Amino acid sequence: MKQSVEISLPPEEAFDELRFQEFARKKLDLNNPVVVIPRRRSIDARGRKVMVNFLVDLVEASAYEPQQFIRDYPAVHHSSHRVIIIGSGPAGLFAALRLIELGVKPIVLERGKDVQARRRDIAAINKDHVVHPDSNYCFGEGGAGTYSDGKLYTRSHKRGSIDRILQTLVAHGAKPDILFDAHPHIGTNKLPKLVAELRQSIIQAGGEIHFNTRVTDIQIQDGEWKSVQLQSGEWISADACILATGHSARDIFQLLQNRNVYLEAKPFALGIRIEHAQSLIDSVQYHCTGSRGDYLPAASYSLVHQAKTGGQQRGVFSFCMCPGGFIVPAATSPGEVVVNGMSPSRRDSRFANSGIVVAVEERDFASYQKFGPLAGMHFQAEVEQRACLAAGGKQTAPAQRMDDFVRGKVSTDLCDTSYQPGLLATDLAEVLPRFVSQALREALPAFGKKMKGYFTHEANLVGVESRTSSPVRIPRDRESCEHVQVKKLFPCGEGAGYAGGIVSAAMDGVRCAEMAAAKKVIF
Repeated sequence: MKQSVEISLPPEEAFDELRFQEFARKKLDLNNPVVVIPRRRSIDARGRKVMVNFLVDLVEASAYEPQQFIRDYPAVHHSSHRVIIIGSGPAGLFAALRLIELGVKPIVLERGKDVQARRRDIAAINKDHVVHPDSNYCFGEGGAGTYSDGKLYTRSHKRGSIDRILQTLVAHGAKPDILFDAHPHIGTNKLPKLVAELRQSIIQAGGEIHFNTRVTDIQIQDGEWKSVQLQSGEWISADACILATGHSARDIFQLLQNRNVYLEAKPFALGIRIEHAQSLIDSVQYHCTGSRGDYLPAASYSLVHQAKTGGQQRGVFSFCMCPGGFIVPAATSPGEVVVNGMSPSRRDSRFANSGIVVAVEERDFASYQKFGPLAGMHFQAEVEQRACLAAGGKQTAPAQRMDDFVRGKVSTDLCDTSYQPGLLATDLAEVLPRFVSQALREALPAFGKKMKGYFTHEANLVGVESRTSSPVRIPRDRESCEHVQVKKLFPCGEGAGYAGGIVSAAMDGVRCAEMAAAKKVIF
């Protein structure tokens, strides 16, 4: 018989994997042979003493069976039913696995390199300021998520089964903790191996993954997708195509517009990435004056403010907060500077960083309307190019101390940073759109009132954080997931405007795979 109860434990007991059963049983005053199974774990720092809250199941030891995570996929080597997937990010990989489960052979086309080869190009960005357009922090096996923070939290419960995604990740090497943590996280040092394991499952089952394979054209006939052309000149056809190219594949957006595929501009967000000492964030969130201790994880935060600029309310909010992390260069082309954040699994860097971004509405890029539905994309790209020029034309990023930015003063020096290509003190107001600078100058002091010590001279603002989501939507039918005008074409994941993050993109990939599997060509 199973019983669910809630308990609270101090961090030194809650995060002691070897003795958790002992501490939990003592807390519950259990004498009979019962196994305590965590179902939910969250940190409660509202009081002066930080506690960890659990929802646990109590199961009699004689009836307890450990949960099994099995990688067992049917063989599709000889399946006559094939679906092309463009992109091997979370949406593409999970679409491929779901197609295999349904007896369909996936053919994954990835413009970038596998995770191992991709490391060299990422090192070149950090050390030599060389951006490879097809292999970088955004493009390559696993997509932008591979070398990111590895956050698995999502609010997208309506898109599908979150448990299904998390259990698949555990089966491929993730720690089981992600199944019950309130804000699960894998870590950028663990993700590459996990992504490689997902690839192995796809290939062993008979699916195909082709790296260094960029799509350059698409064939549409009588309102129906037919085939794609590769950079080699080869044309490939299948029963359907899942388009899971991510939010930075600007050439794909341009290709679709050139082929008169209906697109829409969509709102997104843009701003900077802020970097504090992790010890400061810990002291604010955990009410500690020194170290947070050996058991508590690096503290995070979430902030939001409604700024008034030009007589209108505009949201300013933290985005992709990375405790114990690093700021990384996320440009996908030479001549632009884009920053993002990531954290290793231990989150043990001495820095805390977060995007602080401002809502960008379609009216904000009205002057770019000559680009049609790609107006927001060109607006975004121009800001990134200004950031590059302001910092010397390489991957050095423009930066300013937090209080100097608010006061309109160029910093005479900057704080230490985790950003490897380096920072250059400059006036970020000359890089950012005016309404973004105005909103940030109002929001940052307001955040300091919500978190005492947050607004400080000892924090850098680093520009620019611009790839928060896709500035373009590829519209699809709500039920069939097909493009609203092109049959057998399934826009999917972040790049299509239907997901935001690893888990929601993976769930969207599963859903699109189920819809695409129903499309079989009859000869």
